Order: sequence, then structure tokens, then C-alpha cells
Amino acid sequence: MYIVLIVIHVLVCFLMVGGILLQSGKGAEIGASFGGSSQTVFGSRGPANFLSKFTVVVAAIFMITSLSLAIMARDRTFSSTVIDLNKKETSQPAPETPTTTPAAPAAESHAPGDASSSGH
Repeated sequence: MYIVLIVIHVLVCFLMVGGILLQSGKGAEIGASFGGSSQTVFGSRGPANFLSKFTVVVAAIFMITSLSLAIMARDRTFSSTVIDLNKKETSQPAPETPTTTPAAPAAESHAPGDASSSGH
């Protein structure tokens, strides 16, 4: 169902782009681009009325398919993703510390004026 809806959506996109591009701008005559024969193809009122209704219908279908695809994509679960958002953070266990600590050697204290503490 999802793939069928995507195919319908893409076809509607192409129809909508074509319908919009065929419409005439303000003051332009679309009949001039078709050699004047478009008046008889679309009826006595010309292509403006047909193309505007066609564009409205195709735009409504486009909105419905867009909304449907968004809802279906939200509910759809993918088997493989780059980032697993539901992955639980696992912490590595801390290394075991011995229960008995060996006696530390006595730290040597250095006097402030001692040469070994000056770093030279």
C-alpha cells in the first residue's frame, strides 16, 4: 500500500507541474502557444477554466497523498537504520577493585628550596 501511494503521489506531482505550467499568466494568451487551436479543444471558454479546475483537483489529491504518506511513514518501522534511536545505553562494568589494598610506600617530602623540586 505504501509503495502504491508513493507511485500515485509522484504521478500527481508531474500532473500538477504540467497543469501549472500550461496555465496562462496575467494578460498572456495560451492559445498563441498552441496556434489558436486550443480554443476548440477545451471548449468555447478556452483552456483557462479547464486548467484551473484541473489544477485544483490535482492539488487536492496531492495534499491527501502527502498527508497519507506522512501518517504511514510515522507508523512504519524500519528493520535497519543508521542510528538506533531506541538503543539502551549500556555502561561497561567498573573493573573490580581488590578488597585489600597493599601498603603504600611512604611519600618523600621535598622542602621548597630543594633542588629536586625546582625542576632543574
